Amino acid sequence: MSTLPVGLMIESLVALLLVVTIGYCIVLNKRLKRLRADEEALRATISELITASEIAERAILGLKATAGEADRTLGQRLVDAERLSQELAAHVSRGNTVLERITQITEAARTVQQAAAPAPVAAAPAAPIAEPAPARPATMRASDIRSAAMEATARLELFRKRAAEQAA
Repeated sequence: MSTLPVGLMIESLVALLLVVTIGYCIVLNKRLKRLRADEEALRATISELITASEIAERAILGLKATAGEADRTLGQRLVDAERLSQELAAHVSRGNTVLERITQITEAARTVQQAAAPAPVAAAPAAPIAEPAPARPATMRASDIRSAAMEATARLELFRKRAAEQAA
């Protein structure tokens, strides 16, 4: 009879281990279900990430194309501005030269006119002599023109600096 209780004990132990194994299998099954659900969510997230990265790549290519076009346009505008700046500087220089010549001619003409003017006769009542306009207004006009030219040159230099800063 001693074999009976040992057999029963072994079978009881096996039955107990089977119950523990079934319980563990149930727990494992629940975890696997959660893992599969998380796997689907992870796949959906990865799919969205891939789509977002493709959209970002297209946007980057568009930005590169836009930046290249802006660079070309800005470069062309800077070349045009530089050319116009040089032309304007040449015109200002020529204008100053012409203005100086006109001033010299005007002064020479006044000197000749004053030297050729007859001396007033003391015996005859003299009509008021119209004196030529003083040299001051012509000089003021010349200085006004010079100051305007200098101001234009200063503005042009400011424009050049801003364009250089934007290019950098």
